[in-house]
Amino acid sequence: MFPLGSVLFPAMPLPLRVFEERYLAMLAHVLQDEPPEFGVVLIERGQEVGGGDIRFEVGTVARIADLQVSEDTVGMVALGGRRFEVESWGDDDPFPQAEVRLLDDLEWDEQHRALLQDAEKAVRSGLAIASEYVELAWSPSVELAESPMDAAWQLAAIAPLGPLDQIELLRSASVEALLHRVVELTAASLDSIRFSWTDHETDDETDHDQEQQ
Repeated sequence: MFPLGSVLFPAMPLPLRVFEERYLAMLAHVLQDEPPEFGVVLIERGQEVGGGDIRFEVGTVARIADLQVSEDTVGMVALGGRRFEVESWGDDDPFPQAEVRLLDDLEWDEQHRALLQDAEKAVRSGLAIASEYVELAWSPSVELAESPMDAAWQLAAIAPLGPLDQIELLRSASVEALLHRVVELTAASLDSIRFSWTDHETDDETDHDQEQQ
């Protein structure tokens, strides 16, 4: 298990640079298997370096797709696969381990196509608007997978949302629920970004007026 400060979704890449001893040991262990996989969960409180963190119970299996070894670090890219729920945590020595239950894959049906298009429109528009206020990891023109189910998860991943919203999306029990919430949460996030920016501008104007007095 690899607790991180970000959420990994199915069908999404996960670039990592590993240097901490326990995660280097974890990599050496999983690389003995075929395919080499590990679990990724979001840290609820604390940090991944040094341990002692509190973790969310839902996560995603990551399959190693590329590996680059240097003198003191390992760079890799993994790909998000099936979701899981942690049933119990084991010892963190020599590296974090857990008993997990794989969650059912969401089932795509062509009746979801219009909803997928609505979600894509909302996310691309949201990214374009949000990029005017904050720096984003994803461009509004980012290319999605041809597989509609992969594209649905990718929209959840690239939408301008925080990790708590993303965890909610990762827990989705149906394609409809996933795509509806992507649209709703994206709209709510944009409202929050606009409000925060407007409030920030108001504070700046007030400080400027006070300086002139």
